Amino acid sequence: MIDRRGIVERWHRLDVTVRDLPLGMLLLLASLVPSLQGQGTEIGGLPTRPADALAGVAAVLQSIPLAVRRRWTLVCLALVSVGFALDQLRGYHLFAGAALPIVLINAGSHQEKYRRATQIAGTLAYVAMAVGLNARGGDETLVEYVTFYLILALAWGIGAWMRSARAAEDERRRRVAEDARTAERTRIARELHDVVTHHVTAMVVQSEAARYLTAAPDRLDETLAAVSDTGRRAITDLRHLLDLLNPDHGTAEPRTPPVGRVLTLVEQTRRAGQPVEFTEEGTPAAATGSSDLVAYRVVQEALTNALKYDHGAQTSVLVRHGEREITVEVGTDGSGTGAASPGGSGRGLAGLRERVDVLGGEFSTDRPGGGGFVVRARIPGGSTA
Repeated sequence: MIDRRGIVERWHRLDVTVRDLPLGMLLLLASLVPSLQGQGTEIGGLPTRPADALAGVAAVLQSIPLAVRRRWTLVCLALVSVGFALDQLRGYHLFAGAALPIVLINAGSHQEKYRRATQIAGTLAYVAMAVGLNARGGDETLVEYVTFYLILALAWGIGAWMRSARAAEDERRRRVAEDARTAERTRIARELHDVVTHHVTAMVVQSEAARYLTAAPDRLDETLAAVSDTGRRAITDLRHLLDLLNPDHGTAEPRTPPVGRVLTLVEQTRRAGQPVEFTEEGTPAAATGSSDLVAYRVVQEALTNALKYDHGAQTSVLVRHGEREITVEVGTDGSGTGAASPGGSGRGLAGLRERVDVLGGEFSTDRPGGGGFVVRARIPGGSTA
């Protein structure tokens, strides 16, 4: 069985000159076929004359330069134009004359410099050829010369359209790539914010509490151990995130923490001095795509804010796994203090809102009476069982 795909791939790996040569050779060979002599392009109305040595030169000039039409565009156009003028002024009317519109399309598409000068020079050369044809007894009318000129101009115009379409496609791909890079940078910034803010906030709160435990060595030791444990968790999460930035990192490993680790967040927050009541209802789905990550981040950001702005307040965490969505609700009763808060920019909640919106869910924050806050999120993608 013929491996067509392999043949095509090997063909495209060849030098562009080698790939462009066959068309020129085909036109040259067609010009040498006796039955096709005098059957090529004719302008000027001169009678067809038998082929001679100059006919061979005209055929070569119009065909072989096609091999370099994409590498040396202007050289190819000049050589083919000279060959075409020789062909018409001598009355050979070779089949190779079909190369002229081909190189005009190619020049309009690929020529980078001197485009306007090339158009002007080409027009003047055409006028000179028309005058020469009439001087040698041609019987074409002005309308016929203008019509043929417009055909050649159309060929250039087709090439120019191809050039603009290619440029538009390149620009579209560049914008897609730039948007992808921006989205990835945004995603990484969010991940870093979620990981660093939560762990560092817990460490700050724990270390602040340790200052007041110097008279209770057992509790001080427990608090410092919690700080150390939080630091190790931060290092682990950061290492995991940095591994994802490595191009050689495999894709088999889950790129994000599952909802099952919410309990770990709760335990860590409790060790930081925040009383947290955790309730989980329903059974997590085996695969929820990005929903479990977003639910995890909602809990993480809400607990971080509880440590910052309502430290010591009774906090509740509810995660409900529905048939087609995950519902998260985190709130405090406002009885704590924000004295240990390292401050914040509000970027975390804004980022969570965007994440939930992308999945088609709902996100809201509220401050009920008493000074606490409630964060609610409904995230599509629960169990379909």
